[in-house]
Amino acid sequence: MKDILQELETRREVARTGGGERRIAAQHAKGKLTARERVELLLDEGSFEEFDMFITHRCVDFGMNADKPAGDGVVTGWGTINGRQVYVFSQDFTVLGGSVSETHAQKICKIMDMAMQNGAPVIGLNDSGGARIQEGVDSLAAYGEVFLRNIEASGVVPQISVIMGPCAGGAVYSPAMTDFIFMVRDSSYMFVTGPDVVKTVTNEVVTAEELGGAGTHTRKSSVADGAFENDVEALLEVRRLIDFLPLNNRQKPPVRPFFDDPGRVEASLDTLVPANPNTPYDMKELITKIADEGDFYEIQEDYARNIITGFIRLEGQTVGVVANQPMVLAGCVDIDSSRKGARFVRFCDCFEIPILTLVDVPGFLPGTTQEYGGVIKHGAKLLFAYGEATVPKVTVVTRKAYGGAYVVMSSKHLRGDFNYAWPTSEVAVMGAKGAVEILYRSELDDPDKIAARTNDYEDRFANPFVAAERGFIDEVIMPHSTRKRVARAFASLRNKKVTTPWKKHDNIPL
Repeated sequence: MKDILQELETRREVARTGGGERRIAAQHAKGKLTARERVELLLDEGSFEEFDMFITHRCVDFGMNADKPAGDGVVTGWGTINGRQVYVFSQDFTVLGGSVSETHAQKICKIMDMAMQNGAPVIGLNDSGGARIQEGVDSLAAYGEVFLRNIEASGVVPQISVIMGPCAGGAVYSPAMTDFIFMVRDSSYMFVTGPDVVKTVTNEVVTAEELGGAGTHTRKSSVADGAFENDVEALLEVRRLIDFLPLNNRQKPPVRPFFDDPGRVEASLDTLVPANPNTPYDMKELITKIADEGDFYEIQEDYARNIITGFIRLEGQTVGVVANQPMVLAGCVDIDSSRKGARFVRFCDCFEIPILTLVDVPGFLPGTTQEYGGVIKHGAKLLFAYGEATVPKVTVVTRKAYGGAYVVMSSKHLRGDFNYAWPTSEVAVMGAKGAVEILYRSELDDPDKIAARTNDYEDRFANPFVAAERGFIDEVIMPHSTRKRVARAFASLRNKKVTTPWKKHDNIPL
């Protein structure tokens, strides 16, 4: 019996060392943690339960039958984050470059199936050279099995991908279908075709970092939601994100203890909006002053910065925030911000996370670049996302809400539950200057007349009261009371139920 126990421990020790000490040292030399170190850091201490530690690949071609490392390049199992269950797979670059084989993918599929069955999030730590060439089409078929599970899990359990090394070729499509993607600066990259192929086909010379690094995907492509300095920071941020999310689509988001008075008055908000309507201000100040303890978890901070998305808590409960940012492009809605906002709104709706919308939008960004790029269809994504969302929706208009952009930003007409406005707000078809130039085109030669007409238009329409008279604004509120009013609104909506017509699924304008 003693010999059998010793053999088990010996086999475990071999499996834990992955590709061996030399390759582990090489991984550390790049500033990267090993697959197991990442899992230990991500999960609560002592909570990890591993599956399939001894699985090996079945390939016999190209001499592979002589190299069968235990675990086959991926560590899988479940554990807890702050006491809440999650499933994890962590690819091991020290074992055959973390390449995906048939059995490697089977291990991933197994924990994804268990996550669906038990209603818990899936976190993938990606660090792989891609498909295992020696296995040919078996490896590609294995990817397909993982992709299918990503699709089936979408909207059922949260899926989070952390890119902690290479992720290339077909491998990128699994993270692409998950809810959030985080990257590590200078050590992770994602692309469908690498720099060498790009040079051969298009004659472009580009580095891996320029082509698919964290900076590229957080600022230009919007593929990634956040980039962090190292493995440790990335994993700690995943822990923080999980704390905002429900375990599955049939549970409410977690409620955390809070030490912030829901009725807290913020006198500084009364002067947040400048007297000059063209002067910008930072909408993040409003977000942090509404949130419990000023805690705001921003998503896609570096992309489409004219719209802000992220999570706060109100009375300990998770709330998704979408807000125009007057500091960037005057808060206009454009192609990129529409896609960013729509994706976030749809995620919140999938997982019963209420949505707070803070509005200061002068309209859609004009120009040939926007029109040729399809701003009509992309803008419709945001409109569609808000309209189909059945979660509690509270909107606060702080300054401008003009034209179609007013309608798009969670207006009463898209089933907004509570639509508030500050006294500084203007809900109108367009600004006074543009409106007067259209309405009184024949008087453009007379500056005095135009000035008088502009003043008259501002007096009549540059306020929230016309919309309030129509019932499109539920209440004009004092800025300093915003936290209290918003918190009470969401509290009143906790048992909201909406019945929609049966459909297989909608056809959002993609």
